[in-house]
Amino acid sequence: MNTARITRIGATKDQLGESPVWDERRQRLYWIDALAGLIRTLDPLTGAIEQFSVPAPIGSMALRDDGGAVLALRNGFAAYDFDTRAVTEGPSIGLDHPKVRLNDGKADLYGRFVAGTMHGDRAADEAPLGGLYRLDESGALELLETDLAVSNGPCFGPDGRTFYLADSARRIIWAYDYSQHGPLTNKRIFVNTEAQASGCDGATVDAEGHLWSVLVRTGKIARFAPDGRIVRTIDMPTRHPTSVTFGGPDLDILYVTSISRSHALADDHPDAGGLFAVEGLSVRGLPAHRFAPD
Repeated sequence: MNTARITRIGATKDQLGESPVWDERRQRLYWIDALAGLIRTLDPLTGAIEQFSVPAPIGSMALRDDGGAVLALRNGFAAYDFDTRAVTEGPSIGLDHPKVRLNDGKADLYGRFVAGTMHGDRAADEAPLGGLYRLDESGALELLETDLAVSNGPCFGPDGRTFYLADSARRIIWAYDYSQHGPLTNKRIFVNTEAQASGCDGATVDAEGHLWSVLVRTGKIARFAPDGRIVRTIDMPTRHPTSVTFGGPDLDILYVTSISRSHALADDHPDAGGLFAVEGLSVRGLPAHRFAPD
């Protein structure tokens, strides 16, 4: 197996880097600094990085099929236009709680956007609020799941029919059956990462159907086989990587975001909060789905 080569890209320093997504059409990488309220974009050919300010905190983003992006903000969704830099508010999840906000999200095969919440600073005997929401092409919201403490790493199998979702606080990744219409079904534990001493954060699925997930508390990235076995780990140079996506012309570069200082975690490494590229994995990813509004 080839040895992975890890390179820091640029000099950006995110407080809470998250939600990387590769734009195949423009050959650009997008990611966010969730706490600073920034969307950043990288042109890998020139190394140029541009940033856009949006309301903080921002939980996640996906590219829109008609241009721009869909955003998960504190307690609702919005559209963003990169040309005009305008934010257009969309539907709210109807929950305004100081410790609950929208977090990680991904677009599905059918052009909807799925994002879940996190309930921070929750007491041990306090039930998690919020859940997992799906924004459809018409702008309607559907509640797909409840009782999630810190939802992370939503992603889909290659055929779009398996959905993965981590609850970082519980150190579990769930798998569900997923369809174009109707609820999530056949919920089962895909993997419990208690033995890895970390919950999972952001995730993606490669072209072989393996799931790559960040072990945020131990500075590692794990590759899980479809049966949940860990088949590879990568040690990152910083303590708290956060999320991953495949990009590059051949979708064979794993881009990784990281934390310098979030509400819960901090890292004094000089590269903490940086963006990283992992090459030489001999694995390819899948094109990112796009949100496709009516």
